[in-house]
Amino acid sequence: MLVEWYGQSAFRLAAASATVVIDPFGDVSGLAARGIEFGYPAIEGVAADLVLVTHEHPDHNGVESVAGDPAVIRSTAGTLDSPIGEVVAIASEHDDVAGTRRGPNTIFAFELDGVRIAHLGDFGQAALRDEQAAAIGAVELLFIPVGGGPTLDAAGAAAIVERLAPRVVVPMHYRTRRVNFLEDAEPFLERMAQILRLDAASFDTAAVDGRGRPLVVVPQAP
Repeated sequence: MLVEWYGQSAFRLAAASATVVIDPFGDVSGLAARGIEFGYPAIEGVAADLVLVTHEHPDHNGVESVAGDPAVIRSTAGTLDSPIGEVVAIASEHDDVAGTRRGPNTIFAFELDGVRIAHLGDFGQAALRDEQAAAIGAVELLFIPVGGGPTLDAAGAAAIVERLAPRVVVPMHYRTRRVNFLEDAEPFLERMAQILRLDAASFDTAAVDGRGRPLVVVPQAP
């Protein structure tokens, strides 16, 4: 499976059976009026069979930027049918005050080409609740925010990695040269034993197999 990072929490997962895009964004230049620097290039020309949207913020819900005629699952909870089979959408919050500050967030868990995947979106709770962890289940590939601010900080992210024990972890939603409103990934990475830093924004999951658990794969920021 090819995993490609477009910045922030946006990924394309291209497998033999289907392509999934998560949290795409288009033109978000309007954020500059709020003092938010967001310099990742708008996603264009990317097709998918399924688009997943974890919450309705403009740097995560740019469904119109994805080409083709994908099925869309957005900002919901439940066990849902999709072109890739069952998707578990798990209710969570974008903050540590029961969503009263930044609203709801959806954790998505699903299987693609035999790999169990979880994407935590903008998870901002202090910790996973037991029922959320049970709904996620056993995870092989975990996408987790690590940049603090409106989401998990380094310590919170590390605690979730320890609890879920995935085979591969991909950090997301942190400060890079493109964004100015988050912390960088280093405090999280310092807590991890095995790190693979890439010189590209994409990687093949087959190429990182067999390197121990958990392996933190850090794509190069676009």
